[in-house]
Amino acid sequence: MPDTKSGRDKQAHDQERRRIERDVSEAVDRADESEPPDDTPVECYRRSCTEPAAFSVTERYQEDTGKGAVEATALLCEIHTGEEAPTNLDKAYSDYVFRVEPVAAASDD
Repeated sequence: MPDTKSGRDKQAHDQERRRIERDVSEAVDRADESEPPDDTPVECYRRSCTEPAAFSVTERYQEDTGKGAVEATALLCEIHTGEEAPTNLDKAYSDYVFRVEPVAAASDD
C-alpha cells in the first residue's frame, strides 16, 4: 500500500477502532469485579481531632448573593457533634436544612 494521506487516515482509524475494542473488552472483563473495600477510618473534620467520625452534619442555606444554595457537610466525632449548631440561620430559606445523621460504621456492612 502506498504512503498516501488516505492510507495514513485508514491506519489511524483502524488503530483507534482497535484501541476502543480493547478498552471495551477490558471493561467487560472487569465488570464482575467488586470494588475494593474502603477500610480507611474517617476521622473527625475538626482540626487536631483524631477521633473517628460518628456523625455527618449538613447545613444548606442561601448563598450570600441570594442566587443559589450552599450545602456544607462535615464528618464529626461524637463530642464535636454535640457542640455543633446551625450557624447560618440568617440565610435560612424555604429549603433550609440542618441535619445530623449517624455515619454507618464499617461493622454495619
